[in-house]
Amino acid sequence: MNILVTGGAGYIGSHIVKALGEKGHDIVVYDNLSYGHEWAVLYGNLIKGDLADKELLNTLFKEERFDAVIHLAAFVVVDESIREPMKYYKNNFVNTFKLIETCIKHNIKRFIFSSSAAVYGIPEKVPVTEESPLLPINPYGTSKVMVERVLSDITKSNSDFRCVSLRYFNVAGADPFSRIGQARKDATHLITVSLRTALGKNDHLDVFGTDYPTLDGTCIRDYIHVDDLSDTHILALEYLTSGGGSRIYNCGYGHGYSVKEVVDKVKYVTGINFAVKTANRRQGDPPALIADPSRIKGELGWKPKYDDLEYIIKTAWDWEKKMSQLPL
Repeated sequence: MNILVTGGAGYIGSHIVKALGEKGHDIVVYDNLSYGHEWAVLYGNLIKGDLADKELLNTLFKEERFDAVIHLAAFVVVDESIREPMKYYKNNFVNTFKLIETCIKHNIKRFIFSSSAAVYGIPEKVPVTEESPLLPINPYGTSKVMVERVLSDITKSNSDFRCVSLRYFNVAGADPFSRIGQARKDATHLITVSLRTALGKNDHLDVFGTDYPTLDGTCIRDYIHVDDLSDTHILALEYLTSGGGSRIYNCGYGHGYSVKEVVDKVKYVTGINFAVKTANRRQGDPPALIADPSRIKGELGWKPKYDDLEYIIKTAWDWEKKMSQLPL
């Protein structure tokens, strides 16, 4: 199949492109490289472009005649979305809407959307199912809900256009051969920041809140290895190709680790006892956010291969050590 991957030069996108390439698909990566990197595209062709460039998109769709679109290009930092909401609504919603318009114009029948667990906000019950209330508490999460609702309405009115929305939980880890991984200098993910602290890039690691209603007082999250997440996109593509209808799936393992547990495991994997300090809670952090992955396992037959926090951290650690030697 000929597949367009928007944001395919970024952290998650590059791993999805790798998975698609290993399956023998033809791939075009469309990325403005604001956070992605040309070297991270291991398969296919890279087109440098912005989603706001409707003319370039139309030309590309005419020339390539894509069989499917996987859309990842989005801003993803929660704190930034609170400070700059217009930036997030313009890119994550308006530009995505333009992309969907272009897809329908060119008769694209398969669309896979990168959504987020942020759509659930602070859930009353965990694990969360796909039927849990959507109560986002920041513009990032709201932008994802807005796209999901547009896709829902469009797919109900246009039976030819079918979509799978994948709600990512906390994505971590890296390619086991350290070819690609998280390369954002301003990455905010706990595992990445902890590893960079172990490398001496930070004086200490801040733990945001130790008074949550959890066993050790720190937040609990469901961490999924990026290669397992990539496999969900392969399964979603196969599902749509076989005639499956529009669906939404949680992408997580169904259990979580607290911040303290993750930090302790990072120290164990690295062998480095870096400094940790307690900081104030961040706005809008739920005490616990864990997926119920029953639907994707039951309907798509997803079988995670890397449900192991130590392995997740080790692959990320190998990547961070390699990246520290590269002139990125």
